[in-house]
Amino acid sequence: MQFIDLAEIEVIAGKGGDGIVAFRREKYVPAGGPAGGNGGKGGSVILLAAENLQTLLDFRYARQFKADDGKRGGPNNRTGAQGSDRIIEVPCGTMIYDADTEELLGDLVNAGDTLCVAEGGKGGLGNKYFLSNRNRAPEHALPGLPGEERRLRLELKLIAEVGIIGLPNAGKSTLISALSSARPKIADYPFTTLIPNLGVVKKPTGDGTVFADIPGLIAGASEGIGLGHDFLRHIERTRLLLHLIDATAEEPISNYRTIQAELIAYGRGLAQRPQIIALNKIDAVEPAILADAIAQMKQVTKDPIFTISAATGSGLNNLLQTVWSTLETTEFSVQV
Repeated sequence: MQFIDLAEIEVIAGKGGDGIVAFRREKYVPAGGPAGGNGGKGGSVILLAAENLQTLLDFRYARQFKADDGKRGGPNNRTGAQGSDRIIEVPCGTMIYDADTEELLGDLVNAGDTLCVAEGGKGGLGNKYFLSNRNRAPEHALPGLPGEERRLRLELKLIAEVGIIGLPNAGKSTLISALSSARPKIADYPFTTLIPNLGVVKKPTGDGTVFADIPGLIAGASEGIGLGHDFLRHIERTRLLLHLIDATAEEPISNYRTIQAELIAYGRGLAQRPQIIALNKIDAVEPAILADAIAQMKQVTKDPIFTISAATGSGLNNLLQTVWSTLETTEFSVQV
């Protein structure tokens, strides 16, 4: 399945039904009277957050969505039927913008959240509405009003409590596969991961926490270089960042600083998000070199530092214990 996290669509609400001109024709009612009913309201276009969707792929193939028009009024003061609303399902975490004004219209975070993005037009008035002492037989009615039309930009931000960040080949995909049932593609070359991967990691209490492996972060990611700019948005909602560093790299401390610089440049509070540092691939590093890397890391950050091997599982239990305690004890203010 392709991962699509940006889409632009057009939504058109239904037109209101026309009011009609009609008169009563009843026995023993010699003068009759106006009896034209009002038109029905046009259907609205409503977005609905659905749990079973993870991508905006559907909107690559269908870009225009229209609700039903209202029905015209009937004789004997019958109001026309209302047009059916058009319900469009989107993934949880979808932000909706007006594509022309850039106004944020809504943010559908939880399953079942809804947002009316185009209101149906009002039905026209039948001639019954215009009856008055001065006009006992009105012969005019009003047409229904058109529904709203809008161009929308949909932007998906994944909802995960823990975001795994780091340079390519730091071992993010291996880690998420070791911690959860996720099975991302893994290989030894840059940009193996071209889409964010989600995995549910079980807590000791039995419930699960969603981890997200964020791909493509390199120097200049916040300016659109590489893949990182496309995916940095997906860690805006995370409560905790797990910064994975390749301990076998020539300069692990330089790699750490590269990612921190990108978080600062991107803004939106990412650099202030709580972080846990994990030096990965310790199974392939000499103890003296590892000790030196830890000492250097402690000089530049006060965040907790762990040494792990995602491939062998070494150190993962201690790492997870700190993740759980941090999530439970720290208050977070997430800017979305």
